[in-house]
Amino acid sequence: MSGVVGIKSEIDKAHKLYYSLCSIQHRGEDAAGMVLSDGKRLSRIRALGLVNEIFDDDNLVDTPGEYGLGHVRSSPEGRNMNYNVEPLLSFARDNELSLGHDGNLINYYDLKKKEESIGTVFHTHTDSELILLLITRYYEGDIVKAIRKAMADIKGAYSCVLCMPDKIVGFRDYMGIRPLFLGYDEETTIIASENCAMEVLDIDNYRDIEAGEIVVVDKEGIKSYQAYDRVDCKHCIFEYIYTARPDANIENINAYNFRVRSGELLYEQAPVDCDLVCPVPDSGTPSAIGFAQKSGIAFASGLVKNRYMGRTFIKSSQKEREIAVRLKLNPQKSVLADKRIVLVDDSIVRGTTCAKLIKRIRKAGAKEVHIRISSPPFTHPCFYGVDTPDRKKLLAFNLSLEQMREQIGADSLEFLTLENLMKLIDKPENYCKACFTGQYPIEKECL
Repeated sequence: MSGVVGIKSEIDKAHKLYYSLCSIQHRGEDAAGMVLSDGKRLSRIRALGLVNEIFDDDNLVDTPGEYGLGHVRSSPEGRNMNYNVEPLLSFARDNELSLGHDGNLINYYDLKKKEESIGTVFHTHTDSELILLLITRYYEGDIVKAIRKAMADIKGAYSCVLCMPDKIVGFRDYMGIRPLFLGYDEETTIIASENCAMEVLDIDNYRDIEAGEIVVVDKEGIKSYQAYDRVDCKHCIFEYIYTARPDANIENINAYNFRVRSGELLYEQAPVDCDLVCPVPDSGTPSAIGFAQKSGIAFASGLVKNRYMGRTFIKSSQKEREIAVRLKLNPQKSVLADKRIVLVDDSIVRGTTCAKLIKRIRKAGAKEVHIRISSPPFTHPCFYGVDTPDRKKLLAFNLSLEQMREQIGADSLEFLTLENLMKLIDKPENYCKACFTGQYPIEKECL
């Protein structure tokens, strides 16, 4: 997972870019970078760490140009290295180009192998470098044509922002798998992964960039280049379940309302007689609220969250995830003791951290621990930008529902069915559900 922000502003673009990056920090906590234009050249700052650790008053110095690009990155296991940090830079026909990318190319290794066979040298482990390489190769003065040619070669999920000294360009794959937005006011135009990156700048006029659309922002204004004939929308359903912030409004669906409603449906599907409904904060909180409201069972904060810890799902290794969970969540004995608990979370992937959490809740005195998950069982890996493990490490792929319940140590376990999940969206056919079904939207020979 990653997050991108491109900006055009005559006034204080560096700090605006910083604020927007901070707002999408949840999309990537391993590294961050920023590129600023001075009108002729691009300058770059990037490093491992959080946005507020990398940028400060000393390096957030504005440049004369109007354009900038920022990126936050969550690295796959073993790939959290400085040379992989985006935005990346390249050169073509006396022009500098920089790219930030959210998503994953499924034909990356095939294309890379072909490039290496003709002597191309790569400097990172990222598919973002391949996208930038192709755009640079095809660029002959028309950036839209170059991007279209690159889009014909690559397959998978990509929501990208490209920055040049005199423009920013946003483009989204023909399935629109990962989100991307365009917003503007009288002073600023912005392209970003989520609407919160715009609202933090008090920009309320925004829209989704459509699947297959290329948007160019330069001194002449905003130009849109659509590709309706190639579009086959398959938006990521997991954005609503976990990835996006609760205030995200992706494809006209609000993530918070989606999660609350999923909790309500979860109670209707799998009621349980208990004393308290407790969320696994923060991603499980809206669904727990919906579950409590529908059931009439009291809502309580049985787990206290350390606000200085990030998202455990996107840590690079299992050991890091387990330590992060202990640091992040602590059972509150005064709430849990002698109570029957319904613990509501958004998903179970590997199951190891869930099992350890249940043990700690029982140690805190809970009499019963019932688990309710506001999404279907995660049975297949994602190839489109969510760093999930291979199938053998997915709890739901290997075990039946009862076996999963026994392994994590819960008194009962229920997942929201796919049928109920699809009730939360208007056009189910427009969404990728491969992590639950194994039916991948891109032809299987590419996987």
